[in-house]
Amino acid sequence: MNPSTTVLNQLSAIVGSDQIRINEPMSAHTTFRVGGPASFYASPRTAAEIVSLVKYCRASQLPYYILGNGSNLLVSDQGYDGVIIQLSQNLNAVSIEGQTITAQAGALLSRIASEALKCSLTGLEFAAGIPGTLGGAVVMNAGAYGGQMKDVLVCATLMDQTGNMRTLSVDELALGYRTSIIANQNDVVLEAVLQLRKGNAQEIKAQMDMLAAQRRDKQPLEYGSAGSTFKRPEGYFAGKLIQDAGLRGYRIGDAQVSEKHCGFIINRGHATAAEIYQLIQEVQRIVLERHSVALEPEVKLLGRF
Repeated sequence: MNPSTTVLNQLSAIVGSDQIRINEPMSAHTTFRVGGPASFYASPRTAAEIVSLVKYCRASQLPYYILGNGSNLLVSDQGYDGVIIQLSQNLNAVSIEGQTITAQAGALLSRIASEALKCSLTGLEFAAGIPGTLGGAVVMNAGAYGGQMKDVLVCATLMDQTGNMRTLSVDELALGYRTSIIANQNDVVLEAVLQLRKGNAQEIKAQMDMLAAQRRDKQPLEYGSAGSTFKRPEGYFAGKLIQDAGLRGYRIGDAQVSEKHCGFIINRGHATAAEIYQLIQEVQRIVLERHSVALEPEVKLLGRF
């Protein structure tokens, strides 16, 4: 029995063969719409299955990556030689009791915001257009248009690298600008509790519609991208630095600095991960050269570049 067959059998024993794929193209699972095949792609249905998968991967020294909606990820054209543990397919339950929302990590933020609207709950309007999952949003303290997860988060249930679970309050999570202790410790978010406020459904809907219109007007939503490519440097705006460096529309192959919003690098249709990565590096180099400001990518890299 070859090693890959052994791994496949072990993964199938944990989550069931119907929840395992081999050589799964990651271009189908990232908003950049690029990325080669993952050796193994598993979709656990319970927190216990996640724990078992992680423990097996660690014991076998098998690389693994926890995937939400792939909205902040650039996967190599060569793919990923390991196990992708995908949460949004099955672990996406959302429940509301009063003004409290409890949701699993794989639930899309847009869906949670929609459920909040149905219950006339306000506070999550900023998240309605964010394409990621709750888990990723908590890890990075996702935010937009003046709102951030820190404003509505009560607590999150985490799993550490050894499979132990614990629940931390929002203060214990130490959420900052695109950071938290979760990211620093490589923990996995399993579930989170949000606290909203009672509001007027029409006003909530109007706010969501207004923010959606702003996104359509200012962001290149018609193209594959990972949202804002770079973190905001202290005292600056990444998009303006890139624009002022003369890089609006700058492209390598089918990877391009968006003409609509220079903070976005887009896939015009047939870009490779290598082209996107090369463009990220070029933007960093030119902005540093012209403005003496080092841009830090917000996008995560997975695989060999």
